[in-house]
Amino acid sequence: MKNLSDQQKGSLLAFVAVMLITPDSLFIRLANIDTWGILFYRGAIPSLVILFVLILFYKSNLIKITIAMGIAGVFYAISFSITNITFIISIQNTNVANTLVMIATAPMLSAILALIFLKENPDKKTWIAIFITFLAAVYIFYDSLKLGNFLGDFFGLITALGLAIGANIIRSVKNKDLVPAAVIGKFLVALFAIFFVDNLILKDTDLFIVPLMCIMCVGIPFVLVTIAPRFITAAEVNLFFLLETIIGPFWVWLIIKEQPSIETIYGGAVIILTIAIHSFYKLKKT
Repeated sequence: MKNLSDQQKGSLLAFVAVMLITPDSLFIRLANIDTWGILFYRGAIPSLVILFVLILFYKSNLIKITIAMGIAGVFYAISFSITNITFIISIQNTNVANTLVMIATAPMLSAILALIFLKENPDKKTWIAIFITFLAAVYIFYDSLKLGNFLGDFFGLITALGLAIGANIIRSVKNKDLVPAAVIGKFLVALFAIFFVDNLILKDTDLFIVPLMCIMCVGIPFVLVTIAPRFITAAEVNLFFLLETIIGPFWVWLIIKEQPSIETIYGGAVIILTIAIHSFYKLKKT
């Protein structure tokens, strides 16, 4: 990693993070525990595992590092936890297509916030990639888009805004480690979910699926995503997140034979090609 440029480091971290996230929707489908139970474990298990790793890495300096995050760490922990919670609320109150299209606005929102607050204007290629991928996402879900519940659509937009805010907070304090803030954010998610969960007992395949999902698809990726904006713009990081919208359904297709629509295949090809070309040009410059 030392020999890589900032663009290469950030792109690699974001790409690996999103590839680890892609089986997430499959694991959620395979899990038998209720939604709030999943949310609780998705908060509790990653926070404990990452906290353990941080203790091993920082040892006695962990408290010092946590305090050094300052107000940025507080705001990131809050935005991180709210984003996790609003995503679940959105899914519960509108159709999935509406939620995913709302989340597809995250790169655009990231670029706008970076321009306003960080005076960091993404280049023309990034803006073009943002608009193309957003239009492709709308195309994918156009047939399944319905007049959803306003509450669910609203929380979907809040989720996208939360992703954009979180990435820009990290970008604004590139010299600080905000991973401890992600741990606090995940703990807050578990604390919120515990008030709504009916049953926390894991049975049969859930004993394997839920911990694997929480560590591989939640814990590790969000550490990488918390680090990535220190090297590339928030908009570029959120562009990579759109890959999950495409690759996730293919995992579901491979394992439980739920075939993706032709719109998903065509739109997904456009998104993957756009991100690949954009990344190629950005990496070529370095």
